[in-house]
Amino acid sequence: MQTLSKVWLFCVLLLISSVASANLTIEITRGSDQALPIGVVPFAGNEGLPEDVAQIVQDDLERSGFFAPLERNAMFDRPSQADDVEFGTWRSLDVRYLVVGRAQQTGSGYELGFDLVDISGQRTMISETVTASANDLRGAAHYISDQIFEAITDIRGAFSTRIAYVTAQGVGDNMQFGLYVADADGRRSQQVLTSDQPIMSPAWSPDGRKLAYVSFETGKASIYIQDVSSGQRVQATAFDGINGAPTWSPDGRRIAMSLSKDGQPEIYVLDIANRSLDRITQSSSIDTEPAWSPDGRSLLFTSDRSGGPQIYQYSMGSGETNRLTFTGNYNARARYSPNGEQIFLIHRSSRGYQVAKQDLDGGRLVVLSESTRDESPSVAPNGTMVIFATQQGSSGVLSAVSADGRSSFRLPAAQGDVRDPAWSPFLN
Repeated sequence: MQTLSKVWLFCVLLLISSVASANLTIEITRGSDQALPIGVVPFAGNEGLPEDVAQIVQDDLERSGFFAPLERNAMFDRPSQADDVEFGTWRSLDVRYLVVGRAQQTGSGYELGFDLVDISGQRTMISETVTASANDLRGAAHYISDQIFEAITDIRGAFSTRIAYVTAQGVGDNMQFGLYVADADGRRSQQVLTSDQPIMSPAWSPDGRKLAYVSFETGKASIYIQDVSSGQRVQATAFDGINGAPTWSPDGRRIAMSLSKDGQPEIYVLDIANRSLDRITQSSSIDTEPAWSPDGRSLLFTSDRSGGPQIYQYSMGSGETNRLTFTGNYNARARYSPNGEQIFLIHRSSRGYQVAKQDLDGGRLVVLSESTRDESPSVAPNGTMVIFATQQGSSGVLSAVSADGRSSFRLPAAQGDVRDPAWSPFLN
């Protein structure tokens, strides 16, 4: 029991912080030298809108690491539709793609027309009109970003997805914990839960409608499932000891978790409908932090059965367990890429704890992040970025790094710490 107490104490200490605002702001920390030059012209008619749609689109594209937007003060021509684009003008500015648009109010909402123009090929790639309610201009802008991103990269955009994260406010016995969801850019945050006891390990259901998480509100760790929109929730587990690290199966019918009800923490799978519980691992070591493969046939988990934390893979069909990581003496909290070809994890190097990627075919491990106190990686549903918690000075912040390690950005709160990020699946 002393080992289990140390595990929970470590997790709780990660949450101790003070935070004044749950909205996060973006700071680009590293850009890719292979980013494509693009121009996003301010939309005609944008002056009367409560949001600068073109700026949101530009920020989305820059944050992805795939694009290097042209500064607005360098634009000496500002067309609003594809027919008005002078290709020679934009070629002289080394712009490869151009986004132009127009906005107008229609009753209680807005109509946004946008064109994506290939300057090199002198052709229009997209010409579309989007309608948006008065309070969802940011959502419409993220949709436009998604369309542009996919048209150019042939990868589905993830700007319309969301992130969940945990905050804490106060000190000592006056702590207040919060579970929040926000847009992928950290804006439009909404509180899902507040508690005077720690909240940990949020995990999205495959349809993006529910969150599973750990709460200590009853005085001990329990796993809850909560509908994000309605707030309705149920207690999934409340066994003695550790109830931790919930993660949903791809079909949404099961949740894998770490439980210590039979001794040391082991991996179990809960059938949500009938509440049946299957024990997956049988070990005298600590087994925790499960993660489903995209096809639902395998589970990753962290175990110290080899003497230190390493990543193992359990086959749901054969019941076989194989060790996956061998580089270094600490590898933990692994997550599959959406295509199931890589895993992203926390690796301890000579510099500290960093986000790393390992190919499942070949086993080569590559460190992606430049920070040194990273934890809790979560992969974007299109596999292009990994969001994680890290330390900036004395504060905990969220950061993200591209899957190739070439670009990164930071999502700090106005004050205090933010922890335990979870990137949602695609929402439609």
